Formats: sequence, C-alpha cells, structure tokens
Amino acid sequence: MASVLVVEDDQFVRSALIRHLTEASHTVRSVGTALEALREVAHVGFDVVILDLGLPDLDGAEALKMLRGITDVPVIIATARDDEAEIVRLLNDGADDYLTKPFSVEHLSARMAAVLRRSRGAATGGEPPSRVLQVGGLSIDPLRRQAELDGTALDLTRREFDLLAFLAGRPGVVVPRKELLAEVWQQSYGDDQTIDVHLSWLRRKLGETAARPRYLHTLRGVGVKLEPPL
Repeated sequence: MASVLVVEDDQFVRSALIRHLTEASHTVRSVGTALEALREVAHVGFDVVILDLGLPDLDGAEALKMLRGITDVPVIIATARDDEAEIVRLLNDGADDYLTKPFSVEHLSARMAAVLRRSRGAATGGEPPSRVLQVGGLSIDPLRRQAELDGTALDLTRREFDLLAFLAGRPGVVVPRKELLAEVWQQSYGDDQTIDVHLSWLRRKLGETAARPRYLHTLRGVGVKLEPPL
C-alpha cells in the first residue's frame, strides 16, 4: 500500500485513477492544479506522485521542476504527448517514469510497483555494501548515500546515485544495459533512452561528456563501465 497524489485536471480520468488506486488499497489524494500539488507535497509525505502535463495553471513540465526543488518523491508523468525530445527533457528534469495516454490500469500498476520498489529499496538500502567505494577521485558511500569527486560533494538524484554506486561496485567491468535495467531500475524490460538520459545527466555532474569521457565509458551495443581516468 502506498500514499499517492494524483495531479489531474480531467475529472473523468481523475475519478478513474482514484477508483483504481483505492481498489488496489492505496491511500489517494487528488488535486487539479500544479499549485495545489505543490502545497500538498510540501505538507504531506507521499510515496509517489502521478502528474499530468496539461494542467490549467502551469504546464506539468514546469511543475515537475518545482516539485524537484522541494522533494525527491518519485514522480510518474501521465501525458498524452509522445514527443521523444520532450520525454527526454522530462526524464532529465527528474521524472522517474512516464506513461503515454491512454494507458491501462494494469500498465499503471506495473510502473507504480517498479518505481516504489526502487524508491523503497533505496530508502532501506537493501543490505548495501558497508565499505566506501573508491574509483580514482570518486568516493561513494552506499550507506550514507553520499558521493564525492576529488573531495567535493556531488549533488545527485536518487537514481543517479544508484547508477553510480552500482557501476562503482564493478570498476572496469562492462555492465550490459539489460543488467542496469534489472538492477538499478528493477525492470526486466525498458527503453535504452532511459539509461542514456541518466548517464548524460551523471556525466555532466562528473565534469565529462560522452565524447570526452573520464570515468563513464559506453561501449556501443555492449554496455557501460566505470573506471578511473588514465
């Protein structure tokens, strides 16, 4: 059971989501505007937010950025837009997942379950290694969920940290994308675009690019590895 905030201005869709989530034993609150969503999140501890993009007062993409300024709660975007560039921007701005309308309640349930597993796994740690991981100038503490580069703290999102820590635990090893999806995203299937977006975001924070990598190296068609700079 999870505490869910539904942010949706279409009353029909909103009612259907509330009914389905309630029947699945989740606790549900709902609002129809971005400002109401921000107020709710600021005062209530939710496990997940389902966010529509076509809100009457503020575009959902802007609302997502504002949400990320005050909380790390998992956010699933529910949108009728299927533009690939926009989806990439949403992931880059902190969305944990997205669904393109119309979608089935079964699809929503599966995505919610995956997001909640990742979130709760990160919160409990799932028996993470106790030792601090050291790769070159990178220092990653899985228990405290802290990372530093050359002594400077890195401001990482939950997913960025999970990805970095997983790769740091296997320095120099090429990790297949399917393994990253299974272990970091806890999904048996998915889009490589999700991995690429988070790798790109992580590279920026490590001060590198795909063209000029220092720590993160992508082997096209094979996978990704983390190793210290030469």
